[in-house]
Amino acid sequence: MHNIKDIRNNFDVFKSKIKSRNVNFKLDIIIDLDLKNRKLIKEKESLENKKKEISKSRDKTLFVKSKEMSKKIDKIAKDQLIVKKELDEILSSLPNLPLDDVPLGIDEKSNKEIKKYGEIKKFDFNPKSHYEIGENLKMLDFDLASITTGSRFVFVYDKLALLERAISNFMIDTHTQLNGYKEISPPLMANLGSMYGTGQLPKFENDQFEIKIENKNERKFLIPTAEVILTNMVKDTMVNLKNLPIRVVASTPCFRKEAGSYGKDTKGMIRQHQFYKVELVSIVENSKCLDELERMTKSASMILDKLKLPYRKVLLSTGDMGFSAEKTYDIEVWLPSEKKYREISSCSSCGTFQARRMKARYKNKENETVFLGTLNGSGLAVGRTLISIMENYQTKDGSIIIPEVLRPYMNNLDKIQKN
Repeated sequence: MHNIKDIRNNFDVFKSKIKSRNVNFKLDIIIDLDLKNRKLIKEKESLENKKKEISKSRDKTLFVKSKEMSKKIDKIAKDQLIVKKELDEILSSLPNLPLDDVPLGIDEKSNKEIKKYGEIKKFDFNPKSHYEIGENLKMLDFDLASITTGSRFVFVYDKLALLERAISNFMIDTHTQLNGYKEISPPLMANLGSMYGTGQLPKFENDQFEIKIENKNERKFLIPTAEVILTNMVKDTMVNLKNLPIRVVASTPCFRKEAGSYGKDTKGMIRQHQFYKVELVSIVENSKCLDELERMTKSASMILDKLKLPYRKVLLSTGDMGFSAEKTYDIEVWLPSEKKYREISSCSSCGTFQARRMKARYKNKENETVFLGTLNGSGLAVGRTLISIMENYQTKDGSIIIPEVLRPYMNNLDKIQKN
């Protein structure tokens, strides 16, 4: 959410930054509504002051005039609320402003590669895709899932299911024991206010799974990511400075309609309606967001380093960044079957954008009440990590070598092979 005062005082900068996010909107409407809103507030306050003066005089002959003023005040108040609502709806639909070092661009083609890590393995055979490997092992079943549930779901069996669980446990242990995050097992449903607070609503309502409940006035949604619940833990609160930073991690199922991805990644587990993800969230002093972003990205990258998977770090462009982000690094893992890197984590600084929507504040060292800084990142997407292990650790006979760091989580099994 944007502060109308900041927009008013720096409109040209705001206009330029928002346009870089490829927003097709006549921004002058914001200024017009702001002027109208302030004019109505001024009129209302002026009439209220006059009414107070009449009340003080106790002149009964002015009773009718006072009553007429009350009607005018009510009418102006209603008009002002309509204007304010329209203004707030526009402001809530506009994305966060990008920081100055974010590359300008329409889409992922303008993203900037920062660095590559690890060695890409050279196979002496043609590497198979994860879904071919899984189906050959009889441990992935997309057809059965389409019968029981629908497209973009999968059954994971036996040792691959164990590997999926091992990955999640390994990530949680790494983040809690080495990276200083506190584990949380959160609710898997979010209410309307929480979805609004982190920016999923109102703009991305079509991508959410809403739950049908008896009370139609109380809307609830399956979480698209644990970020929604974890970040909203500070909603409507005044956090004590001494409790910052707050760093939490959760491993949860996530649910997305993938409304804008028709025809993309229809085969395999890359883009599912239900998937597991380990999510990192940081709540910090707003001046420390960028340092925390680097820290969070290193924490997520550590998982791939330990798994010895090749990856690269990418700075996203203004057109590829998420709605609430001011700066985002993607971590992309190498998939041999596609001969390219694919996203496995996004780590974003949201600045005060989400905190303003959530009314999440703290008193800084100068005792000023200010909005918190929020960050979120995948640490990592479990399904995509499973995919990358299957493909990068596959062998010619169709088996999968288990990365050494995961073997203690898999009863010291060193290989997954056909039964």
